[in-house]
Amino acid sequence: MSLNVPAEPVPEGAVDAPLQTLIAKIHQAVARGRPLRIRGGGSKDFYGQDLHGELLDVRPLAGVVAYEPSELVVTVRAGTRLRDLEAVLAEAGQCLPFEPPRFGTGGTVGGMVAAGLSGPARASAGAVRDYVLGVQVLNGRGQLLTFGGQVMKNVAGYDVSRLLAGSLGTLGVITEVSLKVLPVPPAERTLLFELSETSARQQLNRWGGQPLPLNASCWADGQLAVRLRGAHAAIASAVQQMGGHVLDDERAQRQWTALRDQALPFFRLAPGEALWRASVPDTATPLNLGPTLVEWHGAQRWIKATPQDAPRVREAAARAGGHATLFRGGDGVTPVFTPLAAPLARIHAQLKREFDPAGIFCPGRLYPDF
Repeated sequence: MSLNVPAEPVPEGAVDAPLQTLIAKIHQAVARGRPLRIRGGGSKDFYGQDLHGELLDVRPLAGVVAYEPSELVVTVRAGTRLRDLEAVLAEAGQCLPFEPPRFGTGGTVGGMVAAGLSGPARASAGAVRDYVLGVQVLNGRGQLLTFGGQVMKNVAGYDVSRLLAGSLGTLGVITEVSLKVLPVPPAERTLLFELSETSARQQLNRWGGQPLPLNASCWADGQLAVRLRGAHAAIASAVQQMGGHVLDDERAQRQWTALRDQALPFFRLAPGEALWRASVPDTATPLNLGPTLVEWHGAQRWIKATPQDAPRVREAAARAGGHATLFRGGDGVTPVFTPLAAPLARIHAQLKREFDPAGIFCPGRLYPDF
């Protein structure tokens, strides 16, 4: 079965020296039957199942290609450091609303999309894939292809641009990305509440049904933090309605940044300990699997357990209507991602063959077989 994924070939003159180098390495890898490990800043090397193969460094592909603040769209090369892109956006009073985690100073835009990870604002602002308008990608034949565009209503053919979000480099080398950006909200406030996990979840569910400018939330150790973002009047009204303790703005910024980048004390792992990420409905009751930090208004639960706890962690997540990922601290044996059902596994394998027929891109990073 062929998926016949449609794409627009890139004009030959658009292939500069850094792209030519990558294309040559892809052709060599195919000829020799050797895998390639696609890498930007390496800030997410810990994430995924397996890392092996000759290094394919995308950092030479750097720079903003086009940015028109009035259009809320930026096109940037994949090797551009995330911190550099965010600095450019900040000058125009704009941002990436999904708050991509950095996990270090060297993270790149291509790695951001390939990992598909979003920060504290995910439940309210959307995920990285929701802001990807178009991509330029090198497939396993060394062909440079373009999918999507620079507008939200580009719906022709398969939505390959968003398909690449979270693919961890297994389908191709992302070389350029067009992203939707948004203005920085004019006001922000963080409220603290002393609540149990169950009470915090119930309260968040109640607030979610009201016209409140909820942007992010975090519960841990009996304390719930809620971040509000929006117009000054809306924030003032919400603070009066919700109550709680108002956190100092500077301290709040440090705390949310530390949460985004997993720099809070909770994320420090003891020897033999692992960090599990459970994605469940925000109405799910506590999983009671170990020390827990809850984000995304209840939809993301970070749990400290061990790799050997995989059966009970995954069973509990599935029972709640979700799934669990071994995010950090794997043992090299326990599958990082929840094994796919047979029909989904076939679709994944077919996509892999379509984009990467020789199987050279990051084999085993997502699942052992592709």
